[in-house]
Amino acid sequence: MRHRSLETIRDEHSSLAAMLQSMRMMVDRGPGDDPKKFFDVLRAMLFYIDEFPERLHHPKETELLFPAVLRNAPGAADAIARLDRDHEFTEKAVRDIQQLLLGWELLGEPRRPAFTEAFEKYVDLYLEHMRVEEQEVLPAAEKALSDAEWKALDDAFEKNRDPLTGGYEPGAEYDRLFTRIVMKAPAPIGLGE
Repeated sequence: MRHRSLETIRDEHSSLAAMLQSMRMMVDRGPGDDPKKFFDVLRAMLFYIDEFPERLHHPKETELLFPAVLRNAPGAADAIARLDRDHEFTEKAVRDIQQLLLGWELLGEPRRPAFTEAFEKYVDLYLEHMRVEEQEVLPAAEKALSDAEWKALDDAFEKNRDPLTGGYEPGAEYDRLFTRIVMKAPAPIGLGE
């Protein structure tokens, strides 16, 4: 049986992984000849991560998915505990990274190493987090959750509507943000260089 919530989770993971890889490529290249564009698009991408994965995606996993899996598949307890700790870390870390980026932008190259170190740790943790979720927790959920639990998850995740998954138009309040990201970010997320 197909569950819309699993498709949404996987689509959101895929778009977030692409976002993180695009950001990593940008950070590796550095500001180059257009620092205004560089910092502008990185800020927009970090803001997206804070708005969508951190405020919409993770709370639904922590409050709905993980407890349901834990009730029905207690063997996933260690993975779920780890993922919950990751959620707590990434929620604060994305804001810390935004601050470090601002320091690099305003105070120059001496601030770049602190940003780069924190950003790389964040990306590595996030990619591993999604791998654990997809290889350990989601398969346990597929085997163990009831139809009623799936309905609740499907209904909750259907409201996310993340435009970067390719399935939705951005809402009016986010139109500028997504236009900025898509037009300025490098592939695989955007059309920029």
